[in-house]
Amino acid sequence: MAKRKLLKFILLYPLSVIYGWGVAIRNFMFDRGMLKQREFDIPLVVVGNLTMGGAGKTPHAEYIIDHLRHDYRIGLLSRGYKRRTHGFIMAGRNSRPDDIGDEPYQMYRKFGNEGVMVAVCENRAKGIEMMREIDPRLQLIVLDDAFQHRYVKPTVSVVLTEFSHPVYEDALLPYGRLREPVKALDRADIVIVTKCPDDVKPVQFRIVNKHLDLFPYQKLLFSRYVYLPPRPLFPEQTGECNVPVLSQLGPTDSILVVIGVANPLPFLKHVRSFRAKVKIMTFDDHHNFTHADMDAIYQKFRTLKNTSKFMLTTEKDAVRMANNPYFPPQMRPHSFYLPITVDFDNSGNPPLESIIKQLIRTQGSLKA
Repeated sequence: MAKRKLLKFILLYPLSVIYGWGVAIRNFMFDRGMLKQREFDIPLVVVGNLTMGGAGKTPHAEYIIDHLRHDYRIGLLSRGYKRRTHGFIMAGRNSRPDDIGDEPYQMYRKFGNEGVMVAVCENRAKGIEMMREIDPRLQLIVLDDAFQHRYVKPTVSVVLTEFSHPVYEDALLPYGRLREPVKALDRADIVIVTKCPDDVKPVQFRIVNKHLDLFPYQKLLFSRYVYLPPRPLFPEQTGECNVPVLSQLGPTDSILVVIGVANPLPFLKHVRSFRAKVKIMTFDDHHNFTHADMDAIYQKFRTLKNTSKFMLTTEKDAVRMANNPYFPPQMRPHSFYLPITVDFDNSGNPPLESIIKQLIRTQGSLKA
């Protein structure tokens, strides 16, 4: 193990140094105005992180949309990571994860009928223009995973870092997972430490606060995942009475967990906290399940010996599975997903939505 770490350091750390120079030059050019930022006369709330993924951007973006949609006419703009299309696309009834990406599709399913516009575009400035052209009444746009997209100037920047993998213990790509140095947090208005354990101690909050060393005007919040009861992956084939209650499961029950997210550990820890027997199949983040994958999942499901058995997956994986033509019909009545939401320990701060609204008002008065 020590030799492997040394070899990784020798091979990758020099590349991280070179990568860091490139990022520093790019940020310097933006800071000095050599690369231009586009400003818009509509509030833009950016939700992002410094790492390659797994910090929980989607549930936090959903939280922001859910808590602000009654005060603003909101749009959500994403690049649509791993979609099979290009350019600007507005989500609609006929959209699929392949068209707009799994996370935008998930948010469209939640908020599309609530008057929230969801769109994807690699060019964020063009995406904002198109959204406003389609709906001139838009009052606020949430930009998902756009903290590094500096060509658009945000009104409020919300940056996430995981409690178990804080940015100050990481390194730049490719040696580590950081897309930017930790100093990039200086651009954030709000920093959220995500996926905090339920039993976190006040002293741990203070340690994180000290290491992050934020400016006095920056807000630091702590959040945790809250797992909701299972929901059917195929509701038309699963009666409500057949939805499992995880707390009532015992050793004679079996769960096959199928998961393809950047950091599966919080989900697995939650499922393993119950008494059922658990088998796990892991895939890469945003994995597109092939025919062979689905066959393998079905064969694994068949090996579960207990008579009471079902498959459980994440909400993000569920949107890809429910639209997958290769999903085994025999498993459909036994397949479920766990929705998640976030809860905050604000440590004396106002709620996240109140902080964002105050920052929007402050930025608006500065421009006036």
